[in-house]
Amino acid sequence: MNAAHPMFHWDFMVILTLAAGITGLVWLADRVWLAPRRAHGGEEARANGAVEFCRSFFPVIVVVLVLRAFVAEPFRIPSGSMIPTLSVGDFILVNKFSYGLRDPVFHRRLVPVGGWPERGDVVVFRWPVDPSKDFIKRIVGLPGDRITYIDKQLFLNGDPVALTPAGVFSGPYGSVHRLEEALGEDGHQIIVNPERPADDFDFVVPEGEYFAMGDNRDGSDDSRRWGTVPAQNLVGKAFLIWMSWDSERYRVDVSRIGMKVR
Repeated sequence: MNAAHPMFHWDFMVILTLAAGITGLVWLADRVWLAPRRAHGGEEARANGAVEFCRSFFPVIVVVLVLRAFVAEPFRIPSGSMIPTLSVGDFILVNKFSYGLRDPVFHRRLVPVGGWPERGDVVVFRWPVDPSKDFIKRIVGLPGDRITYIDKQLFLNGDPVALTPAGVFSGPYGSVHRLEEALGEDGHQIIVNPERPADDFDFVVPEGEYFAMGDNRDGSDDSRRWGTVPAQNLVGKAFLIWMSWDSERYRVDVSRIGMKVR
């Protein structure tokens, strides 16, 4: 492995892959070489502790690796940038094959299943500034799109994205406006703070990259500041809240468990 590879960093998936490789080699050596020798009385009838450990845990490690690398991976929401869609303390599941199956070490796209992100998808990706960090945002711009933001109104290729008032949101940012934004198939809610100045811009998304924004439009560090998300940084599409911890009340927020992410 080349530690200088821009998409490589030591994380749980790399450690899990190494564990699978090491225990797999020991399992294979035992099956092909050590076990037949024991059967013929060349060694003690019972394998030593290290071999027993690898034989027992190799299948478990492989199952966990396959599930996390190619099926679904859990993530925790650490910030309020996706309020009101996702809250601090939400634990979500991310579909790992939505945008193609990738190897768990260098994250190269191996099998082109699932296509590419669509406008409105809530996506986990490796932060382009530091790929060792995972970010979650909503994709608002596809390759070639012209994204314009004027007075907190999003325009897509010159057309305004419809906004419908949806009441007031009260939370850690005070009372702010809640709006329904008609982006993608289902639409979603965003919040904007009328006390914050507008951050207008006009930008054309490069080929092979995506423009990502948080649903908390005035409280999100996103493509408006550090640029677009390259396709190779994509991790997967968020689809379910499987647990939520309310840190203010120190309890599980049962009402959010099982909610679909849209």
